[in-house]
Amino acid sequence: MSETSKIGRRSLLRGSLAAAAVLPLSGVLASCAGSGSDNNSSQQGGTKSSDNPFGMADKSSVDAVIFNGGYGYDYVQFAADIAQKKQAGSTFKVSPSTQIAQQLQPRFVGGNPPDLIDNSGANQIGFNTILDQLSTLDDVFEANNYEGTKIADTLYPGAKNPGTFDGKFVAMNYVLTLYGIWYSDSLFKANGWEPPKTYDGLLDLGAKAKAKGKYLFVWGKEAATYYHTMAVDGAIKEGGDEVRLALENLKENCWSMPQFQGIFKALETMVKNGYFVPGGAGTQFTAAQAKWSNDQQAILYPSGSWIENEMKKATKAGFDMKGVPEPTLTESPKLPYESLRSAAGEPFIVPAKGKNVAGGKELLRAMLSKDAATNFAKTRLAPTIVKGLVPADGFGSTALQSQTAMLDAAGTNVFDYQVFGLYGMNTDQLVVWNSFLSGQLDAAGLTKGLQQITDKVRNDSSVKKIPVTK
Repeated sequence: MSETSKIGRRSLLRGSLAAAAVLPLSGVLASCAGSGSDNNSSQQGGTKSSDNPFGMADKSSVDAVIFNGGYGYDYVQFAADIAQKKQAGSTFKVSPSTQIAQQLQPRFVGGNPPDLIDNSGANQIGFNTILDQLSTLDDVFEANNYEGTKIADTLYPGAKNPGTFDGKFVAMNYVLTLYGIWYSDSLFKANGWEPPKTYDGLLDLGAKAKAKGKYLFVWGKEAATYYHTMAVDGAIKEGGDEVRLALENLKENCWSMPQFQGIFKALETMVKNGYFVPGGAGTQFTAAQAKWSNDQQAILYPSGSWIENEMKKATKAGFDMKGVPEPTLTESPKLPYESLRSAAGEPFIVPAKGKNVAGGKELLRAMLSKDAATNFAKTRLAPTIVKGLVPADGFGSTALQSQTAMLDAAGTNVFDYQVFGLYGMNTDQLVVWNSFLSGQLDAAGLTKGLQQITDKVRNDSSVKKIPVTK
């Protein structure tokens, strides 16, 4: 799990990156989001032009503080070096931090925040506390990039969504994460296997793997809910918005919907047939993952696209990691099999009271340039929200090649949800899923356990509910 998403993946383990930003918002969205400003009367701006769309003052200084997690921070320095050449005479200072809230909240209170912040990591600043102090970023997406193309036209669909609160776009989430099933292409080719598209296909493959002395799946105790993600994503693809909205709005008996029941019963059969490496509930998650990536005891693993980078030191030579979309229950789902759950992470914000708002936005523009976004993808083996920059060879990464192929095949059939992260359900769900995957609960017990967790939130009047209508 990448350090950059601790708040989303390490504390929620595999909750949506978008949800991470929303965790503390519940009851304060409407009251906090309305007064963001793009201008600070104390700032001295420059003249706006095609080369200076935000009016950055000549020979000014830009102060950026970047979360120094799994992605490091030098990719922002790379962009800053590009911006500094464009804005000759200006200075871009890029500083790392692992204590974003502790270091920067006092600066917000004091009215002197940095000009750009990567508000990420376990110590992310709660967006509810600063929404009214953030500049909107629509003008960044409307500006031309350094290659002369409108930035909005260069991005994957939905790039604004995870950083939009109460209708205001205030956080640019830079790194694209997608969810899928991951496998060794070399192993599959050697055995004549194809990645399955349905749960019946998974069951068939499980039998073939068992005949070869291998398991279908493996899990670790902290990541049991990766199978929750796989099941939920498959059910949403199977049933469309009806399923997704039932979850988002905490509907009664939502886990009894036929799409879930079909998937749960198929998973129950896999557990009973011995298709899971035993002992996962007592195994640390990266050790469990190594049984797939290094030892090849298991042949499939559901995860987000961070998995290659996370396991790069524990992946067998010649593994040729690839990903495919999560399976659907039947061959005729409401959303096409190629549909993906995908969300952007690493929320970059521009405080409205920074000394150089225009400079903060200029650095964002540099990050969205072809050179800077390509540098990130090449050095981190992860795509940004800028589309079309990963070459066919994926910089030599088969996993990155497959991510590009999945995104291209999905097109606009991309979805996300925030319910589990928003309401903090993952900790309780881990208990239920570890019991289920260990064979202590059947599909009915899994359904009951997940419904009790959902009902607890729905019936708690102290928890502010956020209705989702689309």
